[in-house]
Amino acid sequence: MIYWEIFLAFFIPGILGYGGGPASIPLVENEVVDRYGWMTTQEFSEVLALGNSLPGPIATKMAGYIGYAEGGILGAGVALFATIAPSLILMIVLLGLIMKYKDSPRVKKMSTLVRPTIAVLLGVMTWGFFADAIEATGTVQTVVLAVISFVLLERFKVHPAFVIAGALVYGAVFLG
Repeated sequence: MIYWEIFLAFFIPGILGYGGGPASIPLVENEVVDRYGWMTTQEFSEVLALGNSLPGPIATKMAGYIGYAEGGILGAGVALFATIAPSLILMIVLLGLIMKYKDSPRVKKMSTLVRPTIAVLLGVMTWGFFADAIEATGTVQTVVLAVISFVLLERFKVHPAFVIAGALVYGAVFLG
């Protein structure tokens, strides 16, 4: 029964918490503290602080921790699945609809309109990263890293993981 409760405690906020992890935190608190009584408000706030101090999505970190505390490794798995299940189900349903109507002129037009939008959003994000890097490390360092990375990736077909690792080492040695 505990695994079903863990599932519901994280699945319901996942459905109702429009806006991602931060939007579902009050809903998770309601389930964990008020409904099931697994934690006090103080304990929940400490878990929230711990989750915020670690990298990655807050909802999955909290689900893993609380699920583990209540149901062990299986409980952590159930809580993690329950957290991502609403998005996963919606993506599968929407993909099914798109695949069903992929030959429709409207769907084809939607796809052709979405691609440039995604390209622009990625370009804006890249420019933001580049501007932050210039501000933090300087123009010369940023351009050197960008050019070397580009050459390694495109000319020598080096795996991106190795390029990232090399840039981290360079930053630790020369910029740290």
